[in-house]
Amino acid sequence: MRHDERLYIAHAGVFENQRLKGLPLVVALSHPQDAGGTAGHLGEVLLHELDCLPVIEFDADRLHDYRSRRPRITFKKDHYTNPVLPELKLYVVEDRLGKPFLLLTGTEPDFLWQRFTSNIVDLAQRLDVSVALSVTAFPMPVPHTRPIPVTAHGSRKDLTAGISSFQPEALVPGSVSSLLEVALTEAGIGTAGFSVNVPQYLSESELPQTALVAMEHLSLAAKLSLPSDRLRELSLNVQGQIDEQASANPEIQMMIHRLEESYDANASRGFSALPLSERAAGRVPPRDEIGAEIEAYLAQLSNDSGHEPGQGQLGPL
Repeated sequence: MRHDERLYIAHAGVFENQRLKGLPLVVALSHPQDAGGTAGHLGEVLLHELDCLPVIEFDADRLHDYRSRRPRITFKKDHYTNPVLPELKLYVVEDRLGKPFLLLTGTEPDFLWQRFTSNIVDLAQRLDVSVALSVTAFPMPVPHTRPIPVTAHGSRKDLTAGISSFQPEALVPGSVSSLLEVALTEAGIGTAGFSVNVPQYLSESELPQTALVAMEHLSLAAKLSLPSDRLRELSLNVQGQIDEQASANPEIQMMIHRLEESYDANASRGFSALPLSERAAGRVPPRDEIGAEIEAYLAQLSNDSGHEPGQGQLGPL
């Protein structure tokens, strides 16, 4: 790759450091469609709770659309201070047991997606990345009162089997994370992605529950010891706030009840994820047991999505 095609600056010695070779890569990019703030929150928690060091910094000025996503800045009495500018970096992080991994986190690029993707593939090859794991989230007609579903995808079937028996085919808006999965897979690097299904009526609120679910799946896939205690505590508090708001509004209660009925009906027909403990033990149902149910589930999902999602939504927490 020519120097003028690079969108990053690497710290000295990165590509010669053998301790950075052969590590798993975790991709957690924040963007306006990051339902529940899942990927962005996860990245922040990992950087705050674990020892980390940036090794590669991307050119935010070339990648970020400042007009559509304006940086925040504090106006304090008679002056501006503390601008929060977009950042996108590759970090080396150590889990709670000192095991290292690579973390690409920060603001998803607005521009130059193909060149950025090419840059990441080049970096992954030069660092001999062992596996690339991504976290995304999207709104779905599911209730917050049930276990949060996860849609698993990627080339490493050993890391995605048993997570999501519902496997539809659909044309969906792309993201940098999805393009990276395709490009890295084509480059011969194993990939596994975990897309958290966020309750659509809460998708614009920051939900520690969804970040916690993503962290649990990353921990299992990469065999990492990640810091979940704070997220668990926050999840309990936020869950209580949601229940309190929902109980005060009969329309919201009715909507949640309909979603619960649909969720439970689908679970009874086999469309439920295995608990992580069972999946880790290898108890994965054969696909032929659920294949015949896909069309029926798609029809049910379509009916549920027909409810007005904008009515009775809970406000930001």
